[in-house]
Amino acid sequence: MSLEQLIEKCKANDTKAQGELYKLFSSKLFSTCLKYSRNYVEAEDNLQDAFLTIFDKIEQYKNKGSFEGWLKRITVNTVLQRYRKEKVFEIVSENTAEDEEVEVDEDDISIDFLLKIIQELPDRYRLVFNLYALDGYSHKDIAEMLKISVGTSKSNLARARQILKNTIEKYNEKQNLQSL
Repeated sequence: MSLEQLIEKCKANDTKAQGELYKLFSSKLFSTCLKYSRNYVEAEDNLQDAFLTIFDKIEQYKNKGSFEGWLKRITVNTVLQRYRKEKVFEIVSENTAEDEEVEVDEDDISIDFLLKIIQELPDRYRLVFNLYALDGYSHKDIAEMLKISVGTSKSNLARARQILKNTIEKYNEKQNLQSL
């Protein structure tokens, strides 16, 4: 069965087709959920919520553009909506620190460690960091998505980067001491 046929059957509320769509895209969308969630269990909850929204709104997909992109956008918005309800963002003044790049030597730390420390960031920092650094959204887009100011987005990104930088430096110091 083609993807177009699968989508049409999902639009007709065919539960078998919905199951097939879930099997086809759940691992990719789970990765997206994991990136924005505090932990694995929360990512699973977010994935389930995202699929409920996908099946509820699949009628709105008009076969224009990437279906996978549409699914990802719904997934990200579903996760962000949860955090907006929890009011995890604090409003800050518009004067923000300059964007500071954090250099990571891939030989020094693993991707797993990096993902772990990103997940450990406070919600407001993790969400902005992921949207900006990993998904390439602009501060203007992030501000609209999260209903915060551009300055708050920039500030949260700067704070996320500083926390990550400090955590990586501490980790590297510890590794250097252990190798002595």
